Amino acid sequence: MHPGVLVKEKRKAKKIMKIICEKEKLQKGLSAVVRGVPTRTTMPILEGILIQTNNNELKLTTYDLELGIEYIIDCEVKEEGNTVVNAMMFSEIIRKLPDTEISIEVNENKLLVIECEGSLYKLSTMEPEEFPELPKIEVENSIQTDQTVLKNMIRKTIFAVSIEENRPIFTGCLFEVVNNSLNVVAVDGFRMAWFKQDLENATSDFKAVIPGKTLNEVNKIILDSFDSIKIGVSKNQAIFEMENCKIVTRLLDGEFLNYASVIPNNWETRIRVNKNILQNCFERISLISSSSIEKEKKYPVKIKIEVGKVTISCTNQTGDAKEEIYTETEGKDLEIGVNPKYFLDALKVIEDEEIFISFGTSISPCVIKPIDETSRNYTYMILPIRMKEE
Repeated sequence: MHPGVLVKEKRKAKKIMKIICEKEKLQKGLSAVVRGVPTRTTMPILEGILIQTNNNELKLTTYDLELGIEYIIDCEVKEEGNTVVNAMMFSEIIRKLPDTEISIEVNENKLLVIECEGSLYKLSTMEPEEFPELPKIEVENSIQTDQTVLKNMIRKTIFAVSIEENRPIFTGCLFEVVNNSLNVVAVDGFRMAWFKQDLENATSDFKAVIPGKTLNEVNKIILDSFDSIKIGVSKNQAIFEMENCKIVTRLLDGEFLNYASVIPNNWETRIRVNKNILQNCFERISLISSSSIEKEKKYPVKIKIEVGKVTISCTNQTGDAKEEIYTETEGKDLEIGVNPKYFLDALKVIEDEEIFISFGTSISPCVIKPIDETSRNYTYMILPIRMKEE
């Protein structure tokens, strides 16, 4: 049995519960917690939302035994109680009700009764004592930052998380604090994304690998604001705490890549290029590279670097395309094959006007970095693709 089930406490089920709540507040809470409902499960109780009252607060909880979300809402509690109701059905009904006060109660027949203006719905409920407790996390290390900072760091790395389950450690992002800087790193075996952010408050060094699925949900819940968020980690769990919401997740086991050691220290060829111009070129040429009639074959985009010029080209059964950019180049001439999607994923999250891209040989990684590393600190590394002989 899962640890989350073992530590549950017996709750006293109350037959009567009645609350009155503003639809806007309730919907905001529901939109957050439904992200903790599993898409597939053999345990019907996990498809539910645990609803609990405490004084004039309503607590909503979901938990799929890996990711748990808890959200607290101010409301008028007429009768204290708790229940579990199907999450998707309940949230969809609330979402479609008029924007006004909603009355919710559990009657003697254990039906959840929802009333709003002329609308009346009755839903079957489940026993709240069957709902597993969220893990009690003994936080060993923690950091605090603005929600907008965390949101930005996730956005700029999450795309490089692996979707291959055969190496579970790479299905998450490494969160590593070193010398009061937070490093967030994602690797999928073909590319790496690394973003570094200095922390305002002193903290101890630590590292933890958080599942990509969790970070995707966290990113959708947190606001693009300067409101604070605290991230705490224990040996095998992490918790994200905000003013009225907390998210708990398991950590991934295993040894993460020594990311700093795999980035080439030297380069043979380097270009300084306008980010938007390069991105537009890759977006246009991807129309050809991704539309091959021979779907099973993957044709790379070829980058050819000469003095003062970069040529990007692609040829396949659909046709051929070529883009030329006149820009600053250093070092040797080079031809290299790359996956255009990997380049685009990185370019789309970079906000700088100009970037450096450095290369070794045609079979070594290329590295994207900012022009000024003192003001911004990101690194994207992409492995090349061996080009088809022409």
